[in-house]
Amino acid sequence: MAHTNGPSTKPEWTTKVGGKPLIEEASKPAAPNTFGFPRLSRPVPLMRPEYDVVVIGSGYGGGVAASRMARAGKSVAVLELGTEKWPGEYPSNLTTAAPEVHVSGYLGTSTGLLKDMKVGNPTGLYHLILGEGQNAFVGNGLGGTSLLNANVFLECDDRTLGLSAWPKEIRDDPSALDQYYRAAADMLQPTPYPESYPTPKKLSVLQKQAKILGQEQNFYRPPQTTFFHNGRNNAGVEMKASTGSSQDCTGVNDGSKNSVLVTYIADAWNWGAEIFCECEVRYIHREPGQDGYTIFFSWHGNGRSEFEDEFQTQLMWVRAKELCFLGAGSLGTTEILLRSKAHGLQLSSMVGQKVSGNGDILSFGYNTDELVNGIGSEVPNHKDPCGPTITGVIDNRGPKTSPNVLDGHVIEEGAIPEALAKVIQPMLEILPGKEKPVPFTFDKRFRHFMSRMQTRLKGPYAIGSSLNRMQTYLIMSHDSNEGIVSLQNDRPHLQFLGVGRTKHVDVLRQELRKATNAIGGTLVNSPFYALKNQQEEITVHPLGGAIMSSDGTGRNGVTNHLGQLFIGDGDELHEGLLCVDGSVIPTALGVNPFATITALAERSVDRITRKHDLQIDQTKNNNLDLVGNPARSFPFTPDMSKASEIISNAKNATGIRFTEIMEGYIHIGYDIEDFTVAENIARGSASLGRLYLSVDAYDVETLIQRADHASLATGTFSCAALSKDPLLILRGEVQFFIDDETVSDGENLAYRLTLLSTDGQKYLLNGYKKLDSRMAFSVSHTWKATTTLYTTITELDGAVVGRGKLTISWRNFKSELKSFDTISGTKAGAGSRLSGLGAMQRFLTFFAGKTANFFFSPFRRLSYPDSSTDGYYNKQPPSSTITLTADDGVQTVMKVWSAQTDSKTDAEDKMPVLLIPGASVDDQIYSLPTIPVNAIEYFTSKGHVCYVPTPRFGMSPYATKGYTAYDARQDVAAAMRYVREAHKGRKFYVVCHCLGAIATSMALLDGSVPSEWIKGMTVSQAFFKLQFGAVNSLKLLAGPKVLPNLYQLLAGPWFPTSNSPDSSFIQSLIDQMLRLYPVGDRAEICDSIVCHRGSLAFGRLWTHDKLNRATHEHLGNFFGGLHMNFLSHLTTMGHGHNVCDNTFNSLVTDENLKRFRGLKILFISGGANVVFDPVTTSMNYDVLREKFGTGDYKRFVVDGYGHLDTWMGKRSFLDVYPEVLEHIVEVSG
Repeated sequence: MAHTNGPSTKPEWTTKVGGKPLIEEASKPAAPNTFGFPRLSRPVPLMRPEYDVVVIGSGYGGGVAASRMARAGKSVAVLELGTEKWPGEYPSNLTTAAPEVHVSGYLGTSTGLLKDMKVGNPTGLYHLILGEGQNAFVGNGLGGTSLLNANVFLECDDRTLGLSAWPKEIRDDPSALDQYYRAAADMLQPTPYPESYPTPKKLSVLQKQAKILGQEQNFYRPPQTTFFHNGRNNAGVEMKASTGSSQDCTGVNDGSKNSVLVTYIADAWNWGAEIFCECEVRYIHREPGQDGYTIFFSWHGNGRSEFEDEFQTQLMWVRAKELCFLGAGSLGTTEILLRSKAHGLQLSSMVGQKVSGNGDILSFGYNTDELVNGIGSEVPNHKDPCGPTITGVIDNRGPKTSPNVLDGHVIEEGAIPEALAKVIQPMLEILPGKEKPVPFTFDKRFRHFMSRMQTRLKGPYAIGSSLNRMQTYLIMSHDSNEGIVSLQNDRPHLQFLGVGRTKHVDVLRQELRKATNAIGGTLVNSPFYALKNQQEEITVHPLGGAIMSSDGTGRNGVTNHLGQLFIGDGDELHEGLLCVDGSVIPTALGVNPFATITALAERSVDRITRKHDLQIDQTKNNNLDLVGNPARSFPFTPDMSKASEIISNAKNATGIRFTEIMEGYIHIGYDIEDFTVAENIARGSASLGRLYLSVDAYDVETLIQRADHASLATGTFSCAALSKDPLLILRGEVQFFIDDETVSDGENLAYRLTLLSTDGQKYLLNGYKKLDSRMAFSVSHTWKATTTLYTTITELDGAVVGRGKLTISWRNFKSELKSFDTISGTKAGAGSRLSGLGAMQRFLTFFAGKTANFFFSPFRRLSYPDSSTDGYYNKQPPSSTITLTADDGVQTVMKVWSAQTDSKTDAEDKMPVLLIPGASVDDQIYSLPTIPVNAIEYFTSKGHVCYVPTPRFGMSPYATKGYTAYDARQDVAAAMRYVREAHKGRKFYVVCHCLGAIATSMALLDGSVPSEWIKGMTVSQAFFKLQFGAVNSLKLLAGPKVLPNLYQLLAGPWFPTSNSPDSSFIQSLIDQMLRLYPVGDRAEICDSIVCHRGSLAFGRLWTHDKLNRATHEHLGNFFGGLHMNFLSHLTTMGHGHNVCDNTFNSLVTDENLKRFRGLKILFISGGANVVFDPVTTSMNYDVLREKFGTGDYKRFVVDGYGHLDTWMGKRSFLDVYPEVLEHIVEVSG
């Protein structure tokens, strides 16, 4: 059954290429995806870590391997250095072509100046490689050099294949390649330029020159892989008839070039191959005793190359489980093998040797007497087209013309693409070494002059102009095959010694001289040959570097006859590592080489599949819907599905991408929790870590609107203590400005990354950059917050492997800024610079705005009470609620929680615990629903029944009546009486906090409660002796009642700790004035009006770092308000440092203190408490110790805690509650 992946109708994208629609669009700068061009390649974030087969390069050999292996049912990855471009996207003029140029190599010679060159776009279409003696021009892109060649499909002659340099399996029977030439022709469909088409003038001129040279019998129209009719090719891709644009060398936009892209690669895609562009393979490695190969590559996407020092050293990788095919082109494959050898892969010593330029010679017959029309155009004259770049050949390879096989050669006419049309004349005219026609008479000189002037005045397309009269020649012949590729400073160095000086070259140039002179033209050699003193050529067909061995060993070649690489110089092979491109060809071919490269690749893959008992499915494709889905694909893993959905959903959107590098120290070990300590230990042991991460936010609007602000992350993490190779990161997640639920008021840039080592070990990296109020008005704190990643590495089960810090250096930050770019979805109008700028502006505004929120923290939008229960844990409700009646008739409530134990006896054995809260709060400071474990849960889980009353100064209707702490002692007494009666006179344990502790001390001092009822106590923050914190003390300078009285005068007796935006003017004014509250370190700045108001009334109630977000957001649910009469009583007591009755008589007398005798007390104080100075508990502790001795009293200062956070803190169950429990157990006896 034939495979198809779409309808048989013509794909919509093809209407944009071929004929007039092409011409209209192609004159504009190339804009990927603007018209929904196909994209067979996948984003690198969708790469799998391993495949059955990895193919490096996507030219003829790579295309064959990918297609055949995919049809054999193997999972295949194709890695291509260049980008993906389709007809309609190729540059058509100098402006659009220039950004696609890449120049690399060395200027000079071994005896002169050698300068390492690296200019332009490494993934650009056009790559010029500078060498000694010969330069090379190759193409990069999905489809390889087939995108830019002249399409001429000519087989190598048998005499050349029979040379001794070829392996025995081929030289003894060159006809064995015939079936594979047929296989290549079946896919590529070569056909000569049709007789029915208008005959290009350059073709007629070449035929005339053939006759002049006495070689007319060798002239013909060669087969070429160009479509001259509309229709579907043999891969199922819709093609267009050639318009004769001669743009082959820069990319044909008319949809007629039957390149590898639209044949083998499209076929491979349809059969499940996964294709990735901008992946520059650096080397291949194989671990001893390990199956398969690891391919290390640099990913050019996301601006990663901006980080020059790390780009080609901290590499990504993919594993080939069974086979790896190298098809990166002769020079690309050779470079990879040389570097692989340097990295330990055992290979033949012949790697890099026997490189050939295929005897290429480029020359020009300038300003001839003939009208040649050899300048290409995107808008060709359909009545008089330039034609494809090459339409004719003088084939001088036969034994009659060239008795010596090494003298065989072909001469082909060429064309200059439009991109060079405006620069070719001045370039040719300044070149030295031009050979004028002989005789060069006055009339010829005059005609030459007028033609040159016509070009200058009317342009390159003017009929009769010097360029209109120029014939371009390309010769392919035989050279010495003695070129060398080596690595110098890890960069390839190409040497062809003496290429331009050989007698053979002189003979060929004499031939061109004769042909040019006969038509009255000036022979101009290639710019390199002319400028380099006739010592350098340029080849567009580099061959060799990993040649097939002539004797089946690594001593005389790099591969065997199938392209399998030798291990060293013997006959042992890397069975699964093969070269399938021009690098294996051991001699110059004397003709266009791609037919032979393709045939050899077909042969190699055919033999290898048979060795591996693989069956290649020969089913023909129907019409391929290249903008749809392939007929066959491999299932996604869940993380791939998620990533694919994110990318797919952004097809109508515009996003941003960037890359960052963070470096630092990672301590490997589970024993250190503190990041700074871990960092310092790692620094001492030089345990380095580096995160090289590319971030893709495919839809900026979605990124901003989603609660988690998530984006995809791809890259590597290097840490030698974990793995000798970089650990791979695929489909990680970076979240921008998510609420940090672990702190009261902060946001994180969160990194959640899965790390994979080359030996298969997986880890999780969880990192976060902390943004909080510490950044306020501080550039240095802001820089630190946005560039420091607190990093934890764990096993998949959560077991900690290591910790440390990674930071962005200033140097890497500058590179990160350069890496920023936009992403346009396939339907978003990718060519719209405006949409890209808009997306960038939206993201930067979002980022800057979020950062500014903390930099200008006091001036953020105020946060009003949240009455919801978001962030609440599911807590056990009280088992009962009791109404208490005090001696003065005031009724309050008390909640009861039963012991959470399976044993009733155990519960009866444990003391009941009475927990008394402070002012403006209720039981929730102990039963807090926003922390994992609250005090009630903690103590009930230990078998204790817990009681929590809410005194009248708490969140109670009576709080508005103005009752004082002294009045509330009656509520304490009522609660204690109830507990005593409920437990039949048994003693109980008391936990009392702040005003609850003050009221409890009053009840004990005045005898309202006998101390004999109580087995022991925990007193939190204050008791009968009081010492306000520094800020609270400042409030008393004008007198203890001044501020309460002033407030009462302006706003009445009640001060709410909660408020709303539509409150009274006075209350709103107070909210604005309290923006700089709470007073203290920058870290204590927040936007909560409840926090601000509570701090004004009592002093800062906590260290913000000890609260989590849910607690801080819901403070309005846990706090009420206070009456000015209550506050005046409190401030007066604080001013006098002793608890007092309502007439301000001190209760702290010797007589009253006697009532504490025998009462065991644990004093707890937050080390950072600013409501009551921590010295407060020390004062009480000292008084009782001096009076009754030291045995019954303990004091515990909780480091870093403030006031209420000792009970409401996220870690109180670890830092505070156990100390209380220990005291309970101790006093229980």
